[in-house]
Amino acid sequence: MSRTTPAAPAAPAAPAVEDKPEILTGRAKNLALAGLFLANFVSMLAMNVVGTSMPIIIADIGGTQAAFTWVVTATMLASAIATPIWGKLADLTSKKMLLQVSLIIFILASALAGFAQDPTWLIVCRVFQGIGVGGLGALAQIVLAEIVSPRERGKYMGILGAIMAVATVGGPLLGGLLTDTVGWRWNFYVAAPIAIVAIVMLQRTLHLPTTKRKIKIDYWGAALISLGFSSLLIWVTLAGTNFDWWSWQSALMVGGGIVALIVAVFVELRVDEPLIPMTLFKNRTFTMASIASIAVGLAMMGTMVFLGQYMQLARGRSVIESSLLSLPMMAGVLISSTIVGQIITRTGKWKRYMVAGAVALLVGMVLMGQLRYDTNYWYVGISMAVLGAGVGMTMQNLVLVTQNTVSPLEMGVASSSVTFFRTVGGTAGISVMGAMLGHQVADYVKEGLAKLAPKDLAGAEALADGKLPKIADLTAPIRDVVESAYGHAIGNVFLAAAPVAIVALIAIILLPNIPLDTKSNAERIADLKAAEADLGGAEPARGDAANLANSSEESAVGAGATRAVDRVLIDTTGPIVLPHNRPGTDRSAQR
Repeated sequence: MSRTTPAAPAAPAAPAVEDKPEILTGRAKNLALAGLFLANFVSMLAMNVVGTSMPIIIADIGGTQAAFTWVVTATMLASAIATPIWGKLADLTSKKMLLQVSLIIFILASALAGFAQDPTWLIVCRVFQGIGVGGLGALAQIVLAEIVSPRERGKYMGILGAIMAVATVGGPLLGGLLTDTVGWRWNFYVAAPIAIVAIVMLQRTLHLPTTKRKIKIDYWGAALISLGFSSLLIWVTLAGTNFDWWSWQSALMVGGGIVALIVAVFVELRVDEPLIPMTLFKNRTFTMASIASIAVGLAMMGTMVFLGQYMQLARGRSVIESSLLSLPMMAGVLISSTIVGQIITRTGKWKRYMVAGAVALLVGMVLMGQLRYDTNYWYVGISMAVLGAGVGMTMQNLVLVTQNTVSPLEMGVASSSVTFFRTVGGTAGISVMGAMLGHQVADYVKEGLAKLAPKDLAGAEALADGKLPKIADLTAPIRDVVESAYGHAIGNVFLAAAPVAIVALIAIILLPNIPLDTKSNAERIADLKAAEADLGGAEPARGDAANLANSSEESAVGAGATRAVDRVLIDTTGPIVLPHNRPGTDRSAQR
């Protein structure tokens, strides 16, 4: 195998790690994990506590359907842009400090959102919420990888999925209670006390190996990637409403976004510390997991956003009732992620469950595509449960299999990049689905009103300005028109999104079935430190190691290689060749 590579940028200096990094075990590990899970729960709770209350919030501050979409999209867009930045910083500096900073940013932005008097203020606060939640989402998985091995991590990934499910159900229930009693503004304040406890707990329990590397911020890469994706996602949101799909504005935003992303690729190929290293895409696992994550993000985030509107605007349910009626979706996520996570940890087998999850994702989207305003609730519940099971079996495990194959020194950027693509998929999906929903609702309402007798049109002027209606304030004939319009339109947007789940299924089928490693990232870094000392401080070129890793991945999967060779593969994806990769070493006896 030839290992000659084209000229590449100089590899960054190997990080200095403590001589004897602290490997958390026993009670210390459990306490650290408890703090990590609490921080994750806080962010999920604060994000979801306003979920089903959002139609009331937007109506109360005078927002339109476009404002509703933007309040959600702004958070996700900011989260998507911030995620790879947090991940890169995690490879360069203290992960614990970054986790605490992201938690502080998120909670402060949430508290300020409670003072919103108009959609603009709320959208700005949601942007900062997105910056914080981008860090929390990525860093939770990065820190988990630092503490727990891939083989054991399946169980804890399941716990993270369960936390998400509990927060997603409990958050809206709590938010509905607060909205119906003391007012919706308290939705934004409720998580602050828990966040303070989480910050203190992380400070006292989370002790990670200290990485000392000179921080080189990829400013141009961050700016170009942010500009490119922002331009495309904003275009999707505004096109067809603020300007035509085929217009000079569309050409400018789409063309500018594509050009910015192309330039970003060239920048990322040249800088010392790229925000998203292009070499990661040579790893088939990373590439396929990123593609699948786009579809999973659309299914998960789009479903939760538009289910709230369906229950309130198409079925006339209250906030609390909407939350309770979404329980089948979260039950699917909770049960599937927990059980599958346990099975993966016990058996080491993961691919069959992810393929099954992708199938469930596709079936659930098709079933949801049949929703109407008068669909039987048992059908709605089954559809949500199937879709939730698909999300639970795929979402966290896509990050797990990626972490299993990348260099321990690129754990942060690889984990955050998969999360980044999931968030981009969700953001783009919500933007497209929101734009489609707005147009279809307007058309269906117009058709419905045209069929009403003149005497039944009293109160129709409340729908003229495009603002989200308060269903309880509408007359019975107008209410029937609005509920029918939202029910039909929301079903249509789910069906239109179903083909994306086919892409996820194909990508997951193409994932290399590589066995899970049994060492945590901290232990792998310690191995690298020992290997560097064993080699007298020498470090091979990053390109050599990357080429060796990629060719090993293909040959190990294609030829049905032994577990020992697969484990060598896992270790050779990093920039340092471990001792058991040197010629003349018996690989099978290393572990």
